[in-house]
Amino acid sequence: MYPRHDQPQLEPFALKDAPALIEAVFPAQKVSFEAQRERKAGAGQTLTALGSYWKGRKPLILVRAILLGSLLPQTDDPEKDLEIFERLMAFDNGGLARREPKLKPADIAERVALVHPWHVFSYTLKGTSHSVEEIDRLQLPIQLADYPGLTLRWQRDLQPDAKLELLAQALATFSTYEERAALCKRPEELDQAALYAPIWPAVNAHLGRFGIQAQSHQELVEQLGILRFGHRPKVGDTFCGGGSIPYEAARLGCDVYASDLNPIACMLTWGGLNIIGAASEKHVEIKKTQKKLSDRVEKIIEKLGVEHNESGDQARIFIYCSEVQCPETGWKVPLLPTLIISTRSKCCATLNYNYEKKCFDIEIINNASSADMKRAELGTVQGGYLVYELDSKTYRTSIKTLRGDYRDAEGNTANRLRRWEKHDFKPRPEDVFQERLYCIQWMTRDTLGSHRPETFFAAVTDEDLQRERRVEAMVAKHLADWQEQGLVPDMAIEPGYNTDQPIRERGWMYWHQLFSHRQLLVNSLVLKYSNLEEGRLLFPRVLDFNSKLTPWVGPSDRDKNNNTFSQQKLSTLFNRGERGWYFLRDIAEYSGCEQYIGTMSSTVECISACDTKELSDLWVTDPPYADAVHYHEITEFFIAWLRKNPPPPFDQWTWDSRRELAIKGSGDDFRRGMVDAYKSMTEQMPDNGMQCVMFTHQDTGVWSDMVSIFWAAGLQVVGAWYIATETTSELKKGGYVQGTVILMLRKRPAGDRPGFKQRILPAVKREVDEQIKQMLHLNTETEAKMGAPVFNDSDLQMAGYAAALKVLTGFTSIGGEDVTSFALRPRRKGETTVVDEIVGQAAETANSLLVPDGLDAETWGAINGIQRFYLRMLDMETTGASKLDNYQNFAKAFRVADYAAIMASIKPNAARLKTVTEFKPRDLTERTEIGPTPLGALIIALQEFLADKEPEVVMANLRDAVTDYLGLRPKLIDMAQFIAAKARQAETRRAAEAIAGRMRNQRLQ
Repeated sequence: MYPRHDQPQLEPFALKDAPALIEAVFPAQKVSFEAQRERKAGAGQTLTALGSYWKGRKPLILVRAILLGSLLPQTDDPEKDLEIFERLMAFDNGGLARREPKLKPADIAERVALVHPWHVFSYTLKGTSHSVEEIDRLQLPIQLADYPGLTLRWQRDLQPDAKLELLAQALATFSTYEERAALCKRPEELDQAALYAPIWPAVNAHLGRFGIQAQSHQELVEQLGILRFGHRPKVGDTFCGGGSIPYEAARLGCDVYASDLNPIACMLTWGGLNIIGAASEKHVEIKKTQKKLSDRVEKIIEKLGVEHNESGDQARIFIYCSEVQCPETGWKVPLLPTLIISTRSKCCATLNYNYEKKCFDIEIINNASSADMKRAELGTVQGGYLVYELDSKTYRTSIKTLRGDYRDAEGNTANRLRRWEKHDFKPRPEDVFQERLYCIQWMTRDTLGSHRPETFFAAVTDEDLQRERRVEAMVAKHLADWQEQGLVPDMAIEPGYNTDQPIRERGWMYWHQLFSHRQLLVNSLVLKYSNLEEGRLLFPRVLDFNSKLTPWVGPSDRDKNNNTFSQQKLSTLFNRGERGWYFLRDIAEYSGCEQYIGTMSSTVECISACDTKELSDLWVTDPPYADAVHYHEITEFFIAWLRKNPPPPFDQWTWDSRRELAIKGSGDDFRRGMVDAYKSMTEQMPDNGMQCVMFTHQDTGVWSDMVSIFWAAGLQVVGAWYIATETTSELKKGGYVQGTVILMLRKRPAGDRPGFKQRILPAVKREVDEQIKQMLHLNTETEAKMGAPVFNDSDLQMAGYAAALKVLTGFTSIGGEDVTSFALRPRRKGETTVVDEIVGQAAETANSLLVPDGLDAETWGAINGIQRFYLRMLDMETTGASKLDNYQNFAKAFRVADYAAIMASIKPNAARLKTVTEFKPRDLTERTEIGPTPLGALIIALQEFLADKEPEVVMANLRDAVTDYLGLRPKLIDMAQFIAAKARQAETRRAAEAIAGRMRNQRLQ
């Protein structure tokens, strides 16, 4: 239980109708940076210990920021509001100083001015010409390079507050928040009471007018809830997924309600609240239970004798491959993408001919030479083909041919693979794809008890194969009984977007066929003894790491297998790693973090979002949208194992993916389901409640759909922010948008309010104009007082959208059409809806106000989208705009048809424009977007100037290329001067300055 202080005298509902801070002020860029840092923490994230297979969790720091921003009121001092919010998030310099920045005394000495540094530092002096007396007279800052041999340390008796003050001063010398925060730990890595202890006097002083007197976030949240809703606030999430929203709401001090149609999502959410959020004594109990389970499974496996060899060595990894019979030679050939087994251990395989059996014996070479490792890079699977050599002849057969792929009568891809039956768990002799154990990584008997046992790889012996047959016989004998008892799945794989893959590629028709005989044995043992809810919750972790879909990654210098859902699909493999129990038991035991969340009320239900009957003051949701993962399909991988005999409270849930009820990410059914869901939440919310919806707007059609959905659900947009939440990885190649739109909504006032487009558009322009100007004013004020503006162009642009949508969603009908009918009407391809028009109007209004620094407003108003895009992004690049989502967002805002045509790189975290010299002649023709524009002509002129063409010829060509040159000359001069200030290359800056000067002189003639 969190410590309680005397409850202040609060007037319930005193802030009932007060606007929330997040409707006007939100440090989106700082939240973005912290959210990405959390994502990059990987296994260090709080909730991933329950199951990293659920990839869609929103960062906890983002959820915290949204909740605080939704509860805090706006006051008459927005700068102070922002300051207090940042203190509550530990974003301020004082908070960053307490986040243990990696700054050494030497760093402080070079950044902070101190008259008496030796009150703070002690020093040693070695091998230098400088005297002790000279050093004693030093004032800081200094360049330590000028004082070789001088070493600084903190004074032992230095008070913590003095040290923190110095750290804060040093951090303030860095130019950006990103530079400062990158030196520090994430807030959730630190003791929360110590991190936030100093902030409460300032928080209470600012909010004391409302009766606030808090000493923790939990007390503050409860008091704000009483002021707004008359009680501790309740946060609901009907698409709870991996559980980050309910968990963080509870940790912050809210009561929570969570629901999801998917029982795996409900289980993960329950786990966040009841395992990670449990008290320390509960964690001790959980760990004891898990160790007891692991020890019991280990004893059974030892007794069976299937993981130890004759020398007493224990298997760490079993490495398998598929094997096929070549249709040309009749030889059995292993399917191996590479013959390298381990880069780290310099181990590889060679294939030796066995003419008697017409197959290849696989020899394992340890401590292989560089030449051997080089030869082993290519295996027998190359670019979708089986490729191998026999008697100096190379044979090459398509994998599709081996499968017997063909087009059926309906044009669908099919093949001639046998479809496995319910009690099949291994291939039959006549099947195309056989399975072969070809290598084992052993841990030596003498080092088994050590922290890091010695290992070696070995080829498979006859004794190893006998152990394989023993396990197969055991599974064959007991499989039907295990399936009846619910210890092994008996559930058929239902065809679908993801689930077609194992059916099509292997003929597997039941979920247990995605697991080997050894995995069926081990997994059934773990499930059998996981009787308590904690054990069942952690069991999917075992499944994730112990299936036939876990790739062996030894060739990439890591001797392990990846988990099944390292990619969000059911990919069958030609070779795989299978963990022995020694290597698997850590997965079966919980070793995640402990973050006690107190005694907040929490409810988790397995129901559709449309059926919620629970009242919540704040609904925060991350719904399915256009590029959503098909969780309703891939989680059947887990449901198949868990659906029989679940313990309480899981036995209250429906253990089925209920695909037909799942709201899928696009189309008419998607919109209809979403309207029903958000109508239900709106009905279960007080009139002064608020909703936050997070979604990734990968295409503008989704944006339009989402806004129409909320409009039809009786909600009005009151704010919007853009948060860069995603990190790059091989899973997210292509045009992946790296951010999330945060849309804030309230109930639309009761009554009919018809609107007409002719009247809406002027109102939109006025609202956007006023909103942007207010934010620009706050930017000026915060930059003057705090050293940096709070909003960047993306924030201002998003706020412009929000202002426009606030006007639009305030109406109940447009042109006589009810908004619900509008939202549910089938969207025709290429159709421009009224929402599209309003968003476009908002973008144009906002962009007309967002003039790049150094460019004349008149020039900005006269140029078109592609020119605005190039100049805007050139300006942003001077402040480090390297993220692809910045370019994507502004390309959409400026209605650029093909922004990639003027990009030198579209790598997600290293995107940049083409420089003047990187444009090719084909990039600047009349057929391109930028070629016919005045900016395109100016770029050509700069290239000619840099190529040492005669200046008079350059200027004559520019004059001829630009229609109405005389009228546009002031704009051309302005753009040239802008490039002279912003271009990265000094040569380009000089050329642009020269051309601008010549154009000015032309004007004077």
